[in-house]
Amino acid sequence: MQYRKLGNSDIKVSEISLGCWTMGGLNWVNGTPNGWANVDEKEISNAINYAIDHGVNHFDNADVYGNGRAERMLARILGNRTNKIIIATKIGWFPGTAEHVYEPKHIRHQCEQSLINLKRDYIDLYYFHHGDFGENDKYLDDAVEVMYKLRDEGKIRIIGQSAYKHDDFVKLIPKVKPDVLQSRSNALDEGVLQDNSPTRLLMENNNISFVAFGPVAQGLLLGKYHQGNPPRFEPGDHRANQERFKPESLAKLEPKIEKLKNKFGPSNQELSRAALQYLLHYKGVGAVIPGFRNLDQVKSNLSGIDNPLTKEEFDFIKKIFAE
Repeated sequence: MQYRKLGNSDIKVSEISLGCWTMGGLNWVNGTPNGWANVDEKEISNAINYAIDHGVNHFDNADVYGNGRAERMLARILGNRTNKIIIATKIGWFPGTAEHVYEPKHIRHQCEQSLINLKRDYIDLYYFHHGDFGENDKYLDDAVEVMYKLRDEGKIRIIGQSAYKHDDFVKLIPKVKPDVLQSRSNALDEGVLQDNSPTRLLMENNNISFVAFGPVAQGLLLGKYHQGNPPRFEPGDHRANQERFKPESLAKLEPKIEKLKNKFGPSNQELSRAALQYLLHYKGVGAVIPGFRNLDQVKSNLSGIDNPLTKEEFDFIKKIFAE
């Protein structure tokens, strides 16, 4: 396993790390589904132990994943190893009783609660989970101030900014001055990694690392779903109404997946290596954080360790999804 430095910090994370969203199970926030099908904790434990044994040292969590459930599950599984692992978590989607999630006192409360959930004295990497700081950015300055106070108090080590569009990053990077950005990115949708994107230029100019979630596009890049048998998701699973899982979208994707299979092989391991190493080919990417539900998925995610893409392979994938 290779390790990459995050921004200007002294933190080094495994280039293939793991995202903990699935561990929260089925979940709702203010009536909106934002979870996944429930997981088996024993299977998650086996998967995490295997990952650590094979060099994974970085787990990405959030207060909203199961509304604390994923943080507590990770702490139970890690046990006395918790301080030997790089743990990231986030504030931004669980409002509790606050009028807005980025009210300064709510940020402090959620940070303290995450520390309790994780059984830690500090959080290695603490993210703003999105870029909505209220009307006219009402909460932005005070939210940034409390984040830096939490860092000065030793409750967090470095600050990250997660968001979903260029405009948010362009606005927030000069204010937040994060060491790490996080957003969705994969071969289907490179997001902020697009060539000459304003966010990518800001990352390069400010030595900011990028952590990519959704690197296998929730299984789409593994050929997991087919137009003739589209997936059905339970209430509370955020994927239930997404267009990309519907037969029409799957029909357009399948010929591209076939090209990947013909080039790299048809197995989950071979397709996972193509998807993850595609993102790791980009300069500035600190880690990819695929999700997982069981040991087999972690084995698949880690099968491409130390097997980067050649430039020819990278260009091949880029061309497929540019068409």
